[in-house]
Amino acid sequence: MFRIHFRQCQNERCRFRFPVTTPEMLGEICPRCGTKTAVVAEAAHQRPAETTAVSNTPPVSALLDNIRSVFNVGAMFRTADGAGLHHLYLCGITCTPEHPKLAKTSLEAEQHVPWTYSPNGVDTAVSLKNNGYQLWAIEGTPHARPLFQLPPPPHTHPILLIVGNERAGTDPDILAICDHTFWIPMHGQKESLNVAVAFGIAAYVIRHHLQQATQP
Repeated sequence: MFRIHFRQCQNERCRFRFPVTTPEMLGEICPRCGTKTAVVAEAAHQRPAETTAVSNTPPVSALLDNIRSVFNVGAMFRTADGAGLHHLYLCGITCTPEHPKLAKTSLEAEQHVPWTYSPNGVDTAVSLKNNGYQLWAIEGTPHARPLFQLPPPPHTHPILLIVGNERAGTDPDILAICDHTFWIPMHGQKESLNVAVAFGIAAYVIRHHLQQATQP
């Protein structure tokens, strides 16, 4: 458990309010106007005593195909850890945890999620499919079904969640061998979400779907 103080500027014309998240960040002086601040609230953050078990569901891993942003990759490591994914396959231009900027968004999740790197995402996808994986891609293709209409889970096969490049999408030769392709319904003007956001939604929707399907 750790505690966070929320401080507020004592200048009534400013009233800037902010959290003090690290011991090095004293926050006694308002960074906005230079007036003294005071602690006005305190929050205690503690992880829940129990987490949802995922051991009785088919394993879910992910293939990140040519993700260009190191920050997106870091965010996906953090999501993979939270969703209980078994492995991340980093392919093509997707950076690995050796990149010094990845930790800014992974927050050390890369230390807990197993990963491997391959220069060729198609080779990796073919190999995993030949080893029994079902390939589920997130891609807005003409034949994709909504993510919230997932098929019955494969009880004896692990699942490989696939996401592709932020602009180019997933390699068409990977899509050609996928068992299922899904898209996330969009209700605004944009046609797609940030790839790390889409990955997070898909990882948790699939995990929830598997848990619901395996409950007695």
